[in-house]
Amino acid sequence: MRTTALALAAALFATGCSTTPSGPNYSVPAQPEGASGYTEKPGWATRKFAVAAANPLATDAGYQVLKAGGSAVDAAIAVQMVLTLVEPQSSGIGGGAFLLHFDGKAVEAFDGRETAPAAATERLLLAPDGQPLPFYEAVVGGRSVGVPGTLRMLEMAHRQHGKLPWAQLFQPAITLAEQGFKLSPRLNTLLADEKHLAKDPVAAAYFYDAAGKPWPVGHVLKNPELARVLKAVAAQGAKALHEGELALAIVDKVRRHPTNPGLMSLADLAGYQPKKRAALCHDYTPQPPQRWRICGFPPPSSGAIAIGQILGILGQTRAASLPLQDGLPSADWLHLYTEASRLAFADRAQYLADPDFVAPPAGSWMSLLDPAYLASRARLIGTQSMKTAQPGRPGGVASSHAPTAAQPEYGTSHISIVDPMGNALAMTTTIEDAFGARQMVKGFLLNNELTDFSFDPADAQGRPIANRVQPGKRPRSSMAPTLVFDVASNRLIMSGGSPGGALIIHYTAKTLYGVLNWGLTPQQAIDLPNFGSLNGPSLLEQKRFPPATVEALRARGAEVSEMDMTSGLQALTRGQVHGEPLWLGGADPRREGIVMGE
Repeated sequence: MRTTALALAAALFATGCSTTPSGPNYSVPAQPEGASGYTEKPGWATRKFAVAAANPLATDAGYQVLKAGGSAVDAAIAVQMVLTLVEPQSSGIGGGAFLLHFDGKAVEAFDGRETAPAAATERLLLAPDGQPLPFYEAVVGGRSVGVPGTLRMLEMAHRQHGKLPWAQLFQPAITLAEQGFKLSPRLNTLLADEKHLAKDPVAAAYFYDAAGKPWPVGHVLKNPELARVLKAVAAQGAKALHEGELALAIVDKVRRHPTNPGLMSLADLAGYQPKKRAALCHDYTPQPPQRWRICGFPPPSSGAIAIGQILGILGQTRAASLPLQDGLPSADWLHLYTEASRLAFADRAQYLADPDFVAPPAGSWMSLLDPAYLASRARLIGTQSMKTAQPGRPGGVASSHAPTAAQPEYGTSHISIVDPMGNALAMTTTIEDAFGARQMVKGFLLNNELTDFSFDPADAQGRPIANRVQPGKRPRSSMAPTLVFDVASNRLIMSGGSPGGALIIHYTAKTLYGVLNWGLTPQQAIDLPNFGSLNGPSLLEQKRFPPATVEALRARGAEVSEMDMTSGLQALTRGQVHGEPLWLGGADPRREGIVMGE
């Protein structure tokens, strides 16, 4: 992997900024106010460890835990608790998460995805006339709230890989909740644009002033209710949320919503169990003899399979011979990428769902990544856009399910961490749409994850849809926490991921391709403009591509849509400067995240 002068400068930058005192006692840092638009990031480099997260206060919490001798999992817990406070619109203890962990020997996948209540039926997201509910009519209220899983999943991971006491990891978030934090420009902007949050009286009283305006940038926001909740979880474990007084408050909020009540019960909360799954790993050889092993999260996430399909299909085309042009992907390369994306998203809609409810095609999810199958899919790519792809038949086996129709997907946050002991993780965490179900309980927001299910349970012919609502089922996700290894040495060389709904797949694939194929640093790869297709129009980040590129894609028959594509990428890669091994870090200029380490 190439390194640049940027990496060397970043190494000096990171060293100069590592002034937070070590030790187990959390100290509140100076609170930066990251911009909500596009702010160039320097790129970072560290020697021993690194943490990348979506908010400077969350990154700093993980940094202080690592300085105190904590593990990557310890740091992730501290980061997540602070994100619950300072980035409440994206993730928190009221939602779910996927954690991919490497302990120096093996990759493990910890599934904390939310589940549908036991009382849920296939008609949960349908109106009385049998038609799918309008999206926000389903989202806002109790109907969309899935049984949260983040805390129990983190508790499971901590039992295996934690070094510091569980209770200690909550101190940063408790301190910030009690003393207050400065409202960032990003959160202020999102609150100003939000149309539904103030309908909840509890949320309105917390996020807005008496005139109904969002608190201004720099306003010190305190959350004593969340501090009390975190103290209880620190003392009692995840049981404090899943049973007792707090569980009762969650269920009451969900079931007593005045216009859109949900079905969650105390038994649903008490019975939630995280799962350990086998990580989904496949080899990737962009330029022999280089061979990488890309490990991602298996279903119920679709992220790893879709990314693997896109990269695998591209590998069967001339894409590898097409370098960046003036620092940007060319029209020829974008044509191949968006066609590969259409093929991958057609398969995603047809096959991907909770594996405890839906069998994989041909008996294995790896059938979707079989090189011969991907070669057959690549042969469908011509000089003109296919506009809309049809699903394939991996293993030659047809599916009895109908494909999921396109519908909105939003939200999430991503964390990447490497610790001094050789542990690393990639964790993507979510409450789905911005501000979730717009229901606040005891200082935190509840998710709207059930709208990640297909609203329609079947197609017009009555064929069931794999990702339909069923009791206890986990909705399909696009989250794509990713770890990459050098095959020859089994050495970790990258951790990354992004928020962004279905576009997570493209944001993460872009960064992987930039690092593994084009030899970019993580910051350079993240800085590339975003692009993709969800099996419809070719999507380009607006004002980032020259008009000639847009017109060249249209000349190939593609419908091109230029739009905001606000990724929130975090990535760490192994590199070298003057022969010294370093961790190179990148954070998305479209959000307020940073990297810290030593």
